[in-house]
Amino acid sequence: MSNFFLDLKNRFKELWKYEIFRYAVILHGLYFIISSILTLTVFRNQNDFLVYYKVGDVFINDINDLYNRDNYLWPFRYLPISAILFIPFYLLGFYMGFIVFNIINLLLNILICVILYKIIILCRREDHEKDDKRIILYISLFLMSLPSLFNYILGQINLYVAFLILLSLLIFLKYDGLKWELVASIILGISIIIKPITIFLIPFLIMIRFNLETKKFELNFYKSLIRIFGVFIPLSLNFIIFFLYPKLWEDFLTINFTGDEPVIINHSFSITKLISNFCKFYNITDNQSFILFTFVTLIVIIGCSGFIFYLIRRFDQNSIIYGYIYGILIMLLIYFDSWNHHLLILTPILIILIFNLPRNSDITKKFIKPSFFFFIFFDLAFMGLWFLTQDWFPFNFGSTIFLLITFFGISKYCIKKNMNNRKS
Repeated sequence: MSNFFLDLKNRFKELWKYEIFRYAVILHGLYFIISSILTLTVFRNQNDFLVYYKVGDVFINDINDLYNRDNYLWPFRYLPISAILFIPFYLLGFYMGFIVFNIINLLLNILICVILYKIIILCRREDHEKDDKRIILYISLFLMSLPSLFNYILGQINLYVAFLILLSLLIFLKYDGLKWELVASIILGISIIIKPITIFLIPFLIMIRFNLETKKFELNFYKSLIRIFGVFIPLSLNFIIFFLYPKLWEDFLTINFTGDEPVIINHSFSITKLISNFCKFYNITDNQSFILFTFVTLIVIIGCSGFIFYLIRRFDQNSIIYGYIYGILIMLLIYFDSWNHHLLILTPILIILIFNLPRNSDITKKFIKPSFFFFIFFDLAFMGLWFLTQDWFPFNFGSTIFLLITFFGISKYCIKKNMNNRKS
């Protein structure tokens, strides 16, 4: 153990030599301190942690009331088993619970950076620089990203999800064997329980590809079966809760799909919400069935097109990375509520893509990098603009555009002919 901490200390000294890393650590530390002070004072009654805190209370004392909108500042929409995560913070009391919660967030950020580094080393192309300078640069940019500050202030759980999906991705990339496929899938399933933002990753776990040269399907049936089985192991725990408390199933569907919440005008940047805002603002319709139909239609159009591009990709090595980003992009583009702090789940995958794509790739220059820099530094400005213009233009479309740009870029890469078609 002493050797571990000695190695950690020496590694930190090496990283501290990088100017950008020093700035990132200091700035991120300020994010953590400032956000903690603001949340416990100015935003004491306006933060997402209040919802999680109350969820822990309701789960213990009246679980049938878990999805009652009147219990919370904002609606609780997650799967019921996720509420167990929040019980310890409730038992600690609000102030201590929030402090512990955000310290865990800080530690998770450190772990995310470590895992991100390990993944990049595994999947970095040969035409990239062999030293760590660019890797440290992008990890530092991630730490300096404005959504990190926003996530701390709100007391959000995006870093819990980001950590789990990156850990599962690392295992998929690094280890062979059905045992590891199962472990990685279970970890991914836990991330879905905590926050269903990764639920559209499930189809991309299937190891299938249509080879455009041979005109044949290539399928690894057993690995695909293990992956799907693994991801559903933790998810299945929710069906036990739904079976024991049938009211929760109806309430869960209502709060997420058929109730009033999906048609409320807000600053979500999903396509579904932009259409919903347009219809409600201009008095075209606020019918829940129409909005649900829009949601399902977009699942078919965007979800199926993403899976088709992934299916006909002209490469096989590290393809799971592209499955991950497709799954996250699809969710952010189509679900009713896609928020700025959700981008903390997407941006680490974009960093991985930058190093997995060819060093001087036009895809990187024209699609991935512009989107990455917009998400980490400019997205919040568009959210602020929404609040200034919502009375006459309630559309937060900045991130929508760059999500579509990213979607188009990776789709173009999937069908690109002149690439290194190496096998994993």
